[in-house]
Amino acid sequence: MNSNNAQSEVLKELLSLRQQIDRLDHALVLLLANRFALTQKVGELKASAGLNSVDPKREEEKLSSIRKLCEAHQLNPELLTDILAQIMRETVRNHERIRAQVNQPS
Repeated sequence: MNSNNAQSEVLKELLSLRQQIDRLDHALVLLLANRFALTQKVGELKASAGLNSVDPKREEEKLSSIRKLCEAHQLNPELLTDILAQIMRETVRNHERIRAQVNQPS
């Protein structure tokens, strides 16, 4: 195989891999949208029951579980726990907004 054919094959494979990455990125966005839809319902339940927006025990259990899962799949646990911690902070902010709306006088 000459160098032009080899380069062409590499470019085809790169395109294929990038398309797969794009599909996974799209799936990640959809998964996050679904996660936030569920946490919206959690926030509504917490607000209606007068529960705290933050559950430190649940958060630590979740982060610990993610660390173990990352290690089992040879992923950087610090990277993924940082990402999940950021997602959880956004969830808490959303819960606090929900609580403020529920507690507004009519």
